[in-house]
Amino acid sequence: MKQTTNAILMIRPVAFRMNEQTAVNNYYQKVLDGLSSDTVNAKAQQEFDAFVEKLRAVGVDVTVVDDNVETDTPDSIFPNNWISFHENGDVVLYPMFAENRRLERRDDILDILEEKDFEISNIVYYNTAEEDGIFLEGTGSLLLDRGNGKVYCALSPRADEELVIKFSKNFAYAPVIFKAYQTVNRERKLIYHTNVMMCLGETFAVICADSIDDEKERKMVLDNLKEDKKEIILITEDQVNNFAGNMLEVRGKDDKRYIAMSASAHRSLTPKQIAQLENHAEILSSSLDTIEACGGGSARCMMAEVFLPRINSIA
Repeated sequence: MKQTTNAILMIRPVAFRMNEQTAVNNYYQKVLDGLSSDTVNAKAQQEFDAFVEKLRAVGVDVTVVDDNVETDTPDSIFPNNWISFHENGDVVLYPMFAENRRLERRDDILDILEEKDFEISNIVYYNTAEEDGIFLEGTGSLLLDRGNGKVYCALSPRADEELVIKFSKNFAYAPVIFKAYQTVNRERKLIYHTNVMMCLGETFAVICADSIDDEKERKMVLDNLKEDKKEIILITEDQVNNFAGNMLEVRGKDDKRYIAMSASAHRSLTPKQIAQLENHAEILSSSLDTIEACGGGSARCMMAEVFLPRINSIA
């Protein structure tokens, strides 16, 4: 099974702003003083469009869908939290912590993908767990190592352990479960999504091991990565604050691999870390400052990987 894909779904924002419902446990979000909501959205759209252009320029197949003006969905720019697409034709819908994020789930997005010859054979509905106050926010919470059959998950109010185990059984993954923390006002608080402190490529892993406070858990996670012969690239908590953990490896023209990240993530990396990453793939970075500040998410959160089979594709 491939770890990376050439096909990406991205949602263009129409009413992007800081979401007050997610700010309760996403400590990366900030209010940008002195900017109107229209200005914030316009800046986010500019950043979004420039990022899409860079991805398409290297041959990434990006499907862009506009958000709905009618729904109050300020975080729609982060679709990887509510949906995931799998090689067997499965689509998974996930339970979302914030009520206004539940409105991001849209059937018409599946229709658009089917029009592009992607084959959907089954929809798995985990989102019903919302009724019981149980959440698991897609590939924000679940880092899938498709080739090695493992799923890494940092538990948080948005990642329920029992649901992680259920997903693992349903999709034949071995769960690697732990807790990751960040320092907020001198207190250690759970990081809301795994993909903020960790990125899994085909042959490498970027991880803030220092965020895993429990030594046994830290060793277990690192041992799993070593066992699968991933080159481990360690990042600091300060680099996590600059979204250096929120990267995604994608495939462009002729199957060339790229590591997509924000300009702030790229700037935060040391020359040694950049050299390590460039041994595996070419870095593609784009300025996402407004999206990162108001949304508390970055490049990886903006991209939902489409692993669905294609009708008429040549095997």
